[in-house]
Amino acid sequence: MPTLKQGSSGPAVQDLQQKLKSLGFDPKGVDGHFGPGTLAAVIAFQKSKKLGADGLVGPATLAAIRAAAKAGHGTTGDAAKTGTTTDIDDTSDDGLDEVPEVGVGAVAKMFPGVPVKNIEENLSFVLKALEDAGLGDLDMILMALATIRAETGNFTPLSEFQSKFNTPPGGPPFSLYDNRKDLGNQGPPDGANFRGRGYIQLTGRNNYRIHGEAIGLGDQLITNPKLANDPEIAGKLLASFLKSQEKAIRQALAKGDLKKARKLVNGGSHGLPEFTAAFNIGKKVLA
Repeated sequence: MPTLKQGSSGPAVQDLQQKLKSLGFDPKGVDGHFGPGTLAAVIAFQKSKKLGADGLVGPATLAAIRAAAKAGHGTTGDAAKTGTTTDIDDTSDDGLDEVPEVGVGAVAKMFPGVPVKNIEENLSFVLKALEDAGLGDLDMILMALATIRAETGNFTPLSEFQSKFNTPPGGPPFSLYDNRKDLGNQGPPDGANFRGRGYIQLTGRNNYRIHGEAIGLGDQLITNPKLANDPEIAGKLLASFLKSQEKAIRQALAKGDLKKARKLVNGGSHGLPEFTAAFNIGKKVLA
C-alpha cells in the first residue's frame, strides 16, 4: 500500500485517524480524508517518537503507531490530559491492517544467521528512505530487503571486498574498475574510490554522482565516497537506485520474474539465490 500523506483518503486514512485520536493526537475528525488536522497529528506523533517529522505515514511511522497501539495507551493530548488508557482494535480487515508490518522479528527470518542487532540498528533507515521515496508498499519493501540480503548479507552498509572480479592477480586493489567507462570511472584511483558501498553496493563514479545528487548531497559522494556507508545515507541511496528503476522493477515483480528484478539492480544474476530466498520468505512473513 502506498505511503499515506496529505490528500490521501479512504479506509486506511480513517483507521489512521482513529488510532491517532486514541493515542492522544487529535486529527480533528475521523472522516477518512487526510487533511491539515491529520497532518498536524501525524507530525506531533512523529516528533514524540523522534521520527523524521515530515507528515508521511509509511512503514517507519506505521510501525511506531502500531507499537504505541499495542501498548494500549496514549502519550499526549486528550489521553494524557485525562490520564486514561485506550485499547486499540488492530483486528479490522481493512485500513492500516492492509499495510505490511515490517518488524525486526519478521525481517530476521529473511536474514537467517544474521545478528538481530544488525537489523535493529539499520532497518529504520531503510524503511524511512523507502517511505520518503514513495516506495513503502509491500513489493518495493521486499525488493529492497531482498537486495540487501543479496548485496551485503549481514544487513549493514559495507564496502566491497577484493575479489577476482575487481582485482587482477598481484595487481592494485579494485584496479579492474579503474577504466570502466560504463561506470563513468576515469582511471586510477577511481576503481578503489568508487567500489561497491552501502546496502546496495553502489558502484562507479557515475552512480555516486547521480544518486548523491538525487538525495541532496551535491558532489559530496564524489569528494568523500566513504559517506555511502553511513546508514542514513546508505538507506537513501538504496531507495534512490530502486526509484530510478521503479517502473521496470514493478513490471518484473508483477510477472513474478525475480531474475529480471534482480538483474535491474545487479546487471546480472549474482546473488540471485539469496535474493529469491529472502523475497519469498518476506512475502510470507510480511504479507
